[in-house]
Amino acid sequence: MNSIERYLQASTRDNTRRSYQAAVTHFEVSWGGFLPATADSIARYLADHAGSHSINTLKQRLAALGQWHVSQGFPDPTKAPLVRQVLKGIRTLHPADPRQAAPLQIQHLQQTVTVLEAQARLAREQHNLGKLLRARRDVALLLIGFWRGFRGDELARLQVEHIQAQAGRGLSIYLPRSKGDRQAVGTRHQAPALKVLCPVQAYLQWIEVAGIAHGPVFRKLDRWGNLGDTALNSNSLITLLRRILERGGVPAALYTSHSLRRGFATWATSNGWEIKALMSHVGWKDAKSALRYIDASASFGELALLDAPAELAALTRSAT
Repeated sequence: MNSIERYLQASTRDNTRRSYQAAVTHFEVSWGGFLPATADSIARYLADHAGSHSINTLKQRLAALGQWHVSQGFPDPTKAPLVRQVLKGIRTLHPADPRQAAPLQIQHLQQTVTVLEAQARLAREQHNLGKLLRARRDVALLLIGFWRGFRGDELARLQVEHIQAQAGRGLSIYLPRSKGDRQAVGTRHQAPALKVLCPVQAYLQWIEVAGIAHGPVFRKLDRWGNLGDTALNSNSLITLLRRILERGGVPAALYTSHSLRRGFATWATSNGWEIKALMSHVGWKDAKSALRYIDASASFGELALLDAPAELAALTRSAT
């Protein structure tokens, strides 16, 4: 790979690149289409899959095919009026309520962390390093993911050298790139220290017991509790999160890695955060994106359910 190809590859997120490649393969191999394509063939492709694919999947396939044509120097047939009309008709005849991950309720977060903390104490008493590592990693993953509203791929890409943590004060986390950072200039996120469910304490405890000084924050642990050098795969986080919650006695089937992000957004809204403050904290650029994550009907209850002191409430006030 020459330097130009390397920089071109770096300009696109790995997940996006893989999904685009899969979409082009589906059009050519599975459906039997030819590239470069015509607007008529794109329209027939959409019609043939209208009953079996969601509108979001079809739009993602269009984006991939459009990107292929532009990158190869061909006119983009996905922008043709015929294709847009067919897509509009599919949306009309095949309406679907977009599926969203259930927001992680703060009661479930509290319950799971309590169980994991008990497991950590027992593992330390039994000098079982593998179980101690797993408990400490999972607590840090939950609390950083929830309070920062990180996506799964952002959690997987966290690096120790990009995080400054001060006990009793807070976390400063730098992300060199993220989905919302279109210009790839990097973003810095802050997380305060709390007296309950504290992401700062959880991070410091995990780093200490794991002995990690650089590289990925969240790493693979094999079944025997051996810590690897490589980061967790973002595609495995749904399974991992459900396994963690099940260990905490929480029904986890409805939860995904996005449940942490939706859970925080819903908690923040129900505790008085203004939409502007929430967008700034999580990193959304427009209110429409933020509102998709807020479950207005979900009840997180009063903070008194956690027996939490004023620090959690102060988190709301500091952001507004």
